[in-house]
Amino acid sequence: MSSASAAIPQPGRTKAFLRLVMIEHSVFALPFAYIAALTAMFQWDKNIHWGKLLLVTVCMVGLRTFAMAVNRIIDREIDARNPRTAQRELVTGAMSVKHAWTGALIALVVFLGAAALLNPLCLALAPIAVIPMVVYPYGKRFTNFPQAILGLAQAMGPVGGWLAISGEWSWDAVILGLAVGIWIGGFDLIYACQDVETDREIGVMSVPARFGIPAAVWGARVCHALTTALFVWYGLATGAGAFFWLGLLIVAGAFLYEHSIVRPHDLSRVNRAFFSVNGFIGIALFVCALLDLLVRGLTV
Repeated sequence: MSSASAAIPQPGRTKAFLRLVMIEHSVFALPFAYIAALTAMFQWDKNIHWGKLLLVTVCMVGLRTFAMAVNRIIDREIDARNPRTAQRELVTGAMSVKHAWTGALIALVVFLGAAALLNPLCLALAPIAVIPMVVYPYGKRFTNFPQAILGLAQAMGPVGGWLAISGEWSWDAVILGLAVGIWIGGFDLIYACQDVETDREIGVMSVPARFGIPAAVWGARVCHALTTALFVWYGLATGAGAFFWLGLLIVAGAFLYEHSIVRPHDLSRVNRAFFSVNGFIGIALFVCALLDLLVRGLTV
């Protein structure tokens, strides 16, 4: 085989890895890390520091890519037994476990490297951020509440975004992080409803499998009510202006829409709620929060 032909599979493996980690779903967490980072910049010197914002982006995408790859690797046998996930790359052979681990470790190195370039505190805390990313896929094997672990993992994004800029702990960032974690944990409750029968059959633990779909849907509604309250708290704590509150109204409307199209006995529109509505929520609040900071004096 020539060296040219030997190189041909490489792009295919890269594309398969990007599909494996669903790289486009970074849209769920990135906007909130940006909100935290930009708010910290506003409080620091009212200037956008593009280099730091780029490093925050690299950190977020690197850690999320590592987390998704590890999730898929650990869950590949469960995925093979679930009709909904049986076409995932590690199940079909489109991606080997070896190459998935290679991609995961590269993403981890990128994350740690970007954290080191930000400040010493980010580097010191970076290994701690990795822990729930690895624990989460195992959660469904020992607890009925794996979404709580997922929420903890996601809550670290805004906290990390703030630390990246200030180098100091911020309880305002914790409020935003809790909002994001509870939000994502809530819609994962809805998403898990699709697999109730399979999960019960193969022994996967989750709120829907243990307590039923109605309980999971109501749990998601409670989570999103708490999320809205935490967003309000964050806005008050950071002295947010009119555009932020407009964004929060839009988010509240999106939550109401999401829960109007997903009902305990009608899960036909779960994907619309999960992907479209939740992606819109993150982007809408980020745009409004950015406009608010710009109006209040943040300099580009």
